[in-house]
Amino acid sequence: MGKISEFNQHDHEVIAREYADLKEAARKRCPDQTELDMIQKAFDFANEAHKGVRRRSGEPYILHPIAVAKIVVSNIGLGYKSIIAALLHDVVEDTDYTVDDLRSLFGDKVATLVEGLTKIKTVLDNEDKAVKKSMQAENFKRILLTLNDDVRVVLIKLADRLHNVRTIEFMPEHKRDKILSETMFVFIPLAHRLGLYSIKSEMEDIWLRYKEPDAFHQISEQINRTVIDKDKKINEFIAPIDQALKSAGFQYEIKKRVKTPYSIWKKMRTKGVSFDQIYDLYAVRIIFDASRTKEPERAQCFHIFSIITGLYPYKEDRVRDWVNHPKNNGYEALHCTLMSQAGIWVEVQIRSQRMHEIAEKGIAAHWAYKKEGIISESESEMDKWITKVKDILVNPDVNALDLLDMIHNDLITTDIMVFTPKGDQRSIDKGATALDFAYAIHSEIGNKAIAAKVNFKLAPLSHVLKTGDQIEIITAENENPKREWLQFVKTSKARKFILEYLKTQRHTTEKHGKHMLEVALLEIGKSLTDKVMKSLMEEFDVFDTKPEEMYYKIGNGEISLENLSEKLKKYHGINRESYFVISNSDSNQKYILASCCTPIMGESVIGFRDSDGVITVHTRTCPNANNLAAKFGDQIVAVKWDKEANSGSTYLARVSLKGTDRMGMINDITRITSKVLGVNIRRFNLGAEEGIFDGFIDLYVHDITELERYIARLSKIKGIDRVVKTDL
Repeated sequence: MGKISEFNQHDHEVIAREYADLKEAARKRCPDQTELDMIQKAFDFANEAHKGVRRRSGEPYILHPIAVAKIVVSNIGLGYKSIIAALLHDVVEDTDYTVDDLRSLFGDKVATLVEGLTKIKTVLDNEDKAVKKSMQAENFKRILLTLNDDVRVVLIKLADRLHNVRTIEFMPEHKRDKILSETMFVFIPLAHRLGLYSIKSEMEDIWLRYKEPDAFHQISEQINRTVIDKDKKINEFIAPIDQALKSAGFQYEIKKRVKTPYSIWKKMRTKGVSFDQIYDLYAVRIIFDASRTKEPERAQCFHIFSIITGLYPYKEDRVRDWVNHPKNNGYEALHCTLMSQAGIWVEVQIRSQRMHEIAEKGIAAHWAYKKEGIISESESEMDKWITKVKDILVNPDVNALDLLDMIHNDLITTDIMVFTPKGDQRSIDKGATALDFAYAIHSEIGNKAIAAKVNFKLAPLSHVLKTGDQIEIITAENENPKREWLQFVKTSKARKFILEYLKTQRHTTEKHGKHMLEVALLEIGKSLTDKVMKSLMEEFDVFDTKPEEMYYKIGNGEISLENLSEKLKKYHGINRESYFVISNSDSNQKYILASCCTPIMGESVIGFRDSDGVITVHTRTCPNANNLAAKFGDQIVAVKWDKEANSGSTYLARVSLKGTDRMGMINDITRITSKVLGVNIRRFNLGAEEGIFDGFIDLYVHDITELERYIARLSKIKGIDRVVKTDL
């Protein structure tokens, strides 16, 4: 909660001002005076309950529930019961009031919402390591289980998380890392899947601001400079569109926007491009009133598309039709990218007012239109997704950590459209296989599948599907699920049914897994000692369970034994040269550099302490580090580089390159690397085909500054299009 102290006049003025803003927002959403009176009653109650209590920032605690309530009504568009629940969401946890007290004052629904929002208060047994290590996952499971009762609980929880990250600067560093990692691992994908674009984008930008502050500020400055330079040109681009739509009789508004710092940073990282190479930096939204004519919304979208593409050339491979095929978070729009008269690529998003409201407020707007009969059950991809998540959540055989991974993977997938033999359209995860499709039709079809026909051609069950494919599943009565199926299925539904079958053979699977492990260890000259067992259980994230769980996961294919020797090198001094002093605060502390992201001196890093006290150091933006922090926040350790202790040390890094091949290219690269910059190359792997070369260089550098200087120098070589640090 926070410290107790009397509020002064300034505190009361701030509270009154913030509540007045909330009341104004609520009035637009809740015209009924009775509802507004209940909101006032909830505010008075919460204000009294949190009286004199302050947050870490020093501000009155009541400002937090007011801020959450404002997000609930303004960003999500929920009604008065959700506003009341947001105002009261910390009362039961932080004061002596009970859920029954709230029920008697505000009714069953509000009490149920607050009960769902109340955090778990568990007294942990210090010796109960398994419970302690999975506490965060259990919290997430409880949050997501509320989807079975009322999705509004999750929405209010998202609003609560958004305000917490807005004020994260007042948190200690280790707590900040935990919260930001949880946010990236679960809450940002959840906001995306529920269609809450503004909440998702704001949380992403806050994550970047604290995880990569230099990159955030640099990109933000570049955005500001570019907008000032190009704003006039964008207005000139819009003018002909404005005139043409008026002439066609449309009622509309046009809005401009620029990509967010996070989306630009992510594209620069994944594509290996510079800020100047991001061609779709600008977007223009055309939001039209579909009620002006009886012409269907979809037809009006394509009518506008035909008008604007008659004015400007468009990039054919950048047309996105989410009008005929909405995203599974309910998003509908028609996107295209046009070339302006100034030579700038501009993305244009065409939406009706209904589509725009769903795009901005997500599931709440979706429900409102569905209630009015504008969205039918058959069109509701969001409802299908919620049903799918509920099926995962109620599976008694899935523990909290596995469930968290399943939900995370489900949240970040996108959908494609495929067809049954009869021509019925089905939505399935991008990357799904023919076997996933079989299980999507029926569990028995999946269990008995032996092959498929994709577009009338025979294909294996592992065949990856593409949009537009027509699939027929071939079955055999004596067929049963195989553990190797787990290696290629994509969907949680398919995995669930396969695991259910394999559970009946668990003992056999455990014996098989143990044998596989013993054989794999024998091949690298080792045996299954207690020391090796402990290391592997930690490596495979099963250190809070019994060895049989690891054997089972190896046997059913969930754990791969590839590169087993490399996995073991991180433990018990086998790779002793990787230990280093990162901070001089404890000369006896041992650290290892994570092999997944290979941190380099000077990079922003985060540490995780294992059961032996050894700290593994990751870069702050490493996906594995985010996943660990989301699940095991109590193991986070704040670490800093000790430049003096590490002076003279070198770090192995990989730089990937791509460009246009020419005579002398390799000579130029090696000359710059070895002779000009004096960098020591460990491995050089470049190949060329049809005039394009790509590959990588493994090299030793003293710190991140040296690596960045090297990358910048290589980027200036004629013909090189991309140079970026990648994982080894």
